[in-house]
Amino acid sequence: MAKFLLNDFIIEDHVKKALLEDIGYGDISTDSICCALDSNAEFEVFLTTRSDGVFCGKDVFQIVFSVLAKDKVKIEFYFDDGDEIKKGDKIAKISGSARYILTGERLALNYIQRMSGIATFTRKFQNIAKKYGARVVDTRKNTPNFRIFEKYAVKIGGGYLHRFNLCDCVMLKDNHIALLGGSITSAVKKVRENISHAHKIEVECDTISQVKEALKSNVDIIMLDNMSIDKINECVQLINKKAIVEASGGVCIESVEEIARTGVDIISTSAIVAKAPTLDLAFDYVD
Repeated sequence: MAKFLLNDFIIEDHVKKALLEDIGYGDISTDSICCALDSNAEFEVFLTTRSDGVFCGKDVFQIVFSVLAKDKVKIEFYFDDGDEIKKGDKIAKISGSARYILTGERLALNYIQRMSGIATFTRKFQNIAKKYGARVVDTRKNTPNFRIFEKYAVKIGGGYLHRFNLCDCVMLKDNHIALLGGSITSAVKKVRENISHAHKIEVECDTISQVKEALKSNVDIIMLDNMSIDKINECVQLINKKAIVEASGGVCIESVEEIARTGVDIISTSAIVAKAPTLDLAFDYVD
């Protein structure tokens, strides 16, 4: 696992809050059943997949049960994050306390179904774009308080990451520029007066004239926002490696190849997160 994205303490903090939300004052279904059994009743299930995809979230899955049950649940994984899984595969065996396995089942699945779905969808995009040397990256259109898990899933799927938050990189969008009367030059000058030397500057451009102004301002990244393929081609030639070229807006699995062919460096899209279907994973009881 790329620990620079998901350290255990980050996962544990998130999982504790999620368990509190899910369990409340007790799992009345499981507690009612288990009170009629031996308190040490054992249970064994397989984590299986009902769809082809890319597995993601191994450590998160593990930590749900370690936080909930300490050492009373054991997990044996047969796959690692980033591995391709096929319908019917057994991903892991979960054994131990029946009470804790049943209580943690849905939350553990929620994490990995979402993360595996994003990793799977991202890989489809990146496999297309990489033939042309382009990188598919995510955006800030994330689920609140779940961003770090979604970004990790993008990375596991073979994609790349845009800025993590608002303090990570300057991005001057149309409304920022509008506040200064539409002047990219003035907007870039203002941010250069305030930012660290370590921050890059990206400018969103809707027109070729804006691209020319951004170039004169020596920005690091020029985003071509919702441009036609013909305009993207023209801008790539105009920029001519003087800045990183990013294409964004309306990117989908059907259009990513045509965009990548233009020679842009980056294709940013919210689709790899926002439109990724969850992967169908489940617990299957071992007879």
